[in-house]
Amino acid sequence: MALSSALFSGISGLNTIGNAMQVIGDNIANVNTIGFKGSTFTFQDLLSQNISTMSGTAQVGRGSAMGDIYASYEQGSFESTGSTTDLAIGGAGFFVLRESGTDTNYYTRAGNFRFNKDGYLVNPEGYVVQGWQLDENGEDVGSIDDIVLDSFTSPPQQTTSTEVIVNLDSDGADNSTGVNALSAAWDGTDTTPLGETAYEYQTTLKVYDSLGSTHDITIYFDRGATDATYEYIVTCNPGEDDRTVTAASHAGLLGRGTITFNAGSGVITDIDLDVNDGDGTWTAQVEATDLTDGYFVYNPEFINGNPMAVELDLGARYDGTSWVNGSLATTQFARPSTTTFQAANGYGAGDLQGVNVDVDGVITGSYSNGQLIPLFRVSLAKFQNNLGLVKEGGNLFKSTRDSGDAITNRPGTNGLGSIAPNSLEQSNVDMATEFVKMITTQRGYQANSKVITVTDQLLQEVINLKR
Repeated sequence: MALSSALFSGISGLNTIGNAMQVIGDNIANVNTIGFKGSTFTFQDLLSQNISTMSGTAQVGRGSAMGDIYASYEQGSFESTGSTTDLAIGGAGFFVLRESGTDTNYYTRAGNFRFNKDGYLVNPEGYVVQGWQLDENGEDVGSIDDIVLDSFTSPPQQTTSTEVIVNLDSDGADNSTGVNALSAAWDGTDTTPLGETAYEYQTTLKVYDSLGSTHDITIYFDRGATDATYEYIVTCNPGEDDRTVTAASHAGLLGRGTITFNAGSGVITDIDLDVNDGDGTWTAQVEATDLTDGYFVYNPEFINGNPMAVELDLGARYDGTSWVNGSLATTQFARPSTTTFQAANGYGAGDLQGVNVDVDGVITGSYSNGQLIPLFRVSLAKFQNNLGLVKEGGNLFKSTRDSGDAITNRPGTNGLGSIAPNSLEQSNVDMATEFVKMITTQRGYQANSKVITVTDQLLQEVINLKR
C-alpha cells in the first residue's frame, strides 16, 4: 500500500538523519582533540518502486540511506606548546607507532609524545614512536625501529688537534741564551720546571685524554738566536706524564722547535719541531711525511689514558713546498706578546640535558659537555588511499587492504610533510560548518517526523472509513 511505503520512507529518513547527527556530534565532541580528523557523510536514495501511470510506468523512491562516512584529511592548525617532544606534521604523512610487545604498527597525526622512564619516545597510550638511529654524521643507520634513549651520557672524545695563535713581540727579550736554551732550562723534577725568567711568553690550553680527563698543555716562547726567530717548547705537567721517562728532567717535555719570521712582514716563513720521546732522545720532524695534514704532531701520554697524537697548528700549514700562513696566524709584530686565539678539539663525558627536534625530524641530544649529538630521525608514513584507513580510537589509524601498505620515508621527502617542532596539530573540525550541518539535519529530522505523522493521520482516516 502506498501509505505504508510513505511511512517506511519517513522512518528511513529518521534513521539516516540520526546517523548523520551522530557524525556531527562526534566531530563537535572532538573539536579540541589533538590531530583529530573530522568525518563527512553523504546520503543516497533507496531502490525505487515501479508504479503504473496513465503515461506508463513511473518510479517512486522508498526513502534514503547513509551513502558514505569518510574522514577529511585536511591540515589542522598548529598550536605552539613549548615542549620539545610535541611534534606536528606540516603536509602529508602520519607518525608511525608500534604497540609494545607486538609487531603491530599504528599511525597518527597526534604528535603529543614523551620519553618514558625507560627512555622510549611514546604517545599517551604507551605506543612507541618509530624512526631511524643516526650515526655521528647524522646519517640513518639500519632499518626503522623504536626510538629509545639507551644511554644518557655522551662518551669522551680524545683531543687530536690544538691551535695556538699568538703574537710574539719583535722587541721581546732573549731570556735564555744558547741553542735549545728553553729545553735545556726545563727540569721536570722541580716543582717549577721552568722559571719565569727563562722565557718571554707562555700560553696554556686544555686537552682531553681517552677517558675524558683534562690536562694542561703549556707552550713557552723565547727570543731565538736572531731577531727573526723564536724558540718554543711544548710541555705538560711532569706529574701527569705517563711516558717511559729515563731522563727524569725530561718529564713533561714533549717537544721543542723554532719559528722563523719574515723580518719585514712579521709572518711565518718556517717552523720546525723536535719530538722528545722521554728518554732524552730528540726526533726532528722535517719531512712532509712527518706532518699530519701539514701540521706537526706531538705525543703526550697521560696516566690512565691512551697514547695521544696531537696536531700543533700555529696558524701556518706546510703544503709540501712551503709554509702557507692562514688568515689567522702567529705573527711577530712590535707589540706585547699575547694569545690571539687558541682551541683544542675533544671533550669530556657529558650527561644528557635535553633533546631538540628539527624540521627534518632529527632528534638531537644536548649534553652537559657542550656537545650536540644527532640521535634519531622520526619516520613518517603515507598511503595510496587515506580513506581506506580505519580509526582505532586514541587518535590512531590502522592500515587495511583498501588503504594499501604504509610507505615510510624521511620527513620532507617523497611527498611527505616536514616536522613542526614544539607544536601540535589541532582538530580540523570547523565549528561553523558543523553547526550549519546540525541545523539542516535538525530540520530534516523534523520534516521526516512530519511525514510519519501525516501518514499516520491518513491511515487513521482509512480506518475510520469502516465506521
